[in-house]
Amino acid sequence: RADRARFVLAALRLAGAAWLSAGSCAFEESACGYEWHYGHLPWTLNGEGHYISVDRSHEGEKAILSSPELHSEEWSCIRLIYQIASTSEPSSDPTRLNLYLRQEGESFDRLLWSAKEPSDSWLIASLDLANSTKKYKIVLEGEMGKDKSASIAIFEIKITPGYCIECDFEENHLCGFMNRWNPNVNWFVGGGNIRNSQSVLPKDHTLNSELGHYMYVDSVYVKHFQEVAQLISPRTTAPMSGCLSFYYQLKQESSIVFTVYLRDMSGFYEEIWKTESALSAAWTVAEVDFNAPYPVEVIFEVAFNSAKGGYVALDDIAFSPVYCSNQTGISFNPAEASCNFEEDLCNFYQDQKDGPGWSRVKVKRNVYRAGDHTTGFGYYLLANTKFTSQPGYIGRLYGPTLPGNLQYCLRFYYALYGFFKMSGTLAVYIFEENHVVQEKIWSVLDSPKGVWTQAEISFKKPMPCKVVFVSWCKSFWDCGLVALDDISLSLGSCQAADLLPPNPGECTFEKDECMFTQKKQGRGSWRRRRGPTPTSYTGPRGDHTTGVGYYMYIEASDMVYGQRAYLTSRTLRGTSGKLCLTFFYHMYGAGTGLLSVYLKKEGDDEEIPLWRRTGEQSISWLRGLIEYESEKNHQIIFEAIRGMSIRSDTAVDDILFQAGSCLEVEEIQFSSGYPDSLNEIEF
Repeated sequence: RADRARFVLAALRLAGAAWLSAGSCAFEESACGYEWHYGHLPWTLNGEGHYISVDRSHEGEKAILSSPELHSEEWSCIRLIYQIASTSEPSSDPTRLNLYLRQEGESFDRLLWSAKEPSDSWLIASLDLANSTKKYKIVLEGEMGKDKSASIAIFEIKITPGYCIECDFEENHLCGFMNRWNPNVNWFVGGGNIRNSQSVLPKDHTLNSELGHYMYVDSVYVKHFQEVAQLISPRTTAPMSGCLSFYYQLKQESSIVFTVYLRDMSGFYEEIWKTESALSAAWTVAEVDFNAPYPVEVIFEVAFNSAKGGYVALDDIAFSPVYCSNQTGISFNPAEASCNFEEDLCNFYQDQKDGPGWSRVKVKRNVYRAGDHTTGFGYYLLANTKFTSQPGYIGRLYGPTLPGNLQYCLRFYYALYGFFKMSGTLAVYIFEENHVVQEKIWSVLDSPKGVWTQAEISFKKPMPCKVVFVSWCKSFWDCGLVALDDISLSLGSCQAADLLPPNPGECTFEKDECMFTQKKQGRGSWRRRRGPTPTSYTGPRGDHTTGVGYYMYIEASDMVYGQRAYLTSRTLRGTSGKLCLTFFYHMYGAGTGLLSVYLKKEGDDEEIPLWRRTGEQSISWLRGLIEYESEKNHQIIFEAIRGMSIRSDTAVDDILFQAGSCLEVEEIQFSSGYPDSLNEIEF
């Protein structure tokens, strides 16, 4: 039987070597169809060490390595074994390795993963690829940074069907599972017929053989009460829900606690399973419903109370997108608790006895009163509690019921007008239906008057709950207007969401100019700024992204009449379908000039005009939409022309490129100033 098991294992390993799935490469004798780009630093295949590497021995800033075209309609896992070597101290421009997904029909590569930590050993990264019908390529980008002696090496890329949290522990890299080091108790690899092993079991579960491998932890070296060993899975990188299963054995002489947790990016633990039996001498299967709409790690934790505690063994961790109990699970869609108020109140409502504290209103484009946040000329909610029927000048807006025991991130935009003291004029409460408890989770302290400002709140409640927005005036004499728009709810904490890679093709200018560059610097140039522009009665008072962030603008007082400034995107890949460009522009000031958007195709001399606005438009940020096509590689150019006077500051923000047609279409692509109806509020 032992001979048969050895034969099975050898056959499996041979099959594994022969069957390297498309896109996988061990870089032993070739690059397996991976290609490097000659405009950048070259990658070198190292035959002796079986890896591919890049260093600064040639002139250049970066190196690109792209896979052959791949196609997988099943969920798959990319495992990358790599090393970054750098001798310099941490700097603002470190050596970095990025991995992008390049899907057909997309002009932008999607950043899946990035690492900059140097190490003296090989590291492993595991990345989930959700199922898709689109063909794709994997693109590796090495940014060499300032360190002249830096190098990046890739030992292996392996793409396997299934999920990265699955593992049978038969391979050296253990699927990227890591033991959290503890001086006394740790998870070890068991099995494999290792003579000096402390292995506690005769056979693993995968192969049912002494040659197979599993993970185990025992209490031999326990020194203290409640010693804990943790085995940590790779972090999920795509939303997933279904059934997590694993096999375990447990032998205890004094109490052992074997628990499985989920841990999110902000360090929050959620228990999902705990052992119930005191003993399971044979391999026992455990199944648990698993819901990870945001990145999490699965942690297998064993706590011992004494050195005679016993042991726990673990093998064959698997995942299925179908819930264990064949139920649909919690199919809560956070979009149900989001609203931009363009059509109606969505799932938000007011209590009849409160009176109409909140009204859905629209402001036509004008130069006195700001419009909504969504488009600049759409609908938002306005609370004027001075005239509510209830005493206390309070207006409440209730959201829909949210399932309990989920981590939420609530974001919304608010603007305040006419208050002497702003603090407390808008607050957010959590209303727990079962306990009729209201808990205040946020209230406004201070904000720029009349500027759409973003608020974000993370919360988690054990019971179902509702979010309630409360507008409040302290007295009749200090009672202004509270505006509310673009409420959005997502799963996971706001901090975890901020750590995710940015959307491809999106630029908010919060960190830098992203994919945009200037044709020339100096007087006729775009500048990145936050807060109001220096000249009064022109330019925005805050950015569109958060109200307190950055935007790009031209400073008219440093330019002469008719002078131009160009903001040019980097070269975008041509695609066969339509593309949608969304952006926000601000043209306020009596002397405002022109803002134009052009398409420049590779190899063409002429720039194609796509969109233009002339003269003063509004005191609000307005949304621009452009639908265009280009099978050639191309660039998008924003051109601002300074107008008649210094009150001609023109700004842009929140630029977004998307594949496919625009969901809405702007009727007028080329137009001049604002309409005559000034400062009208439509109720």
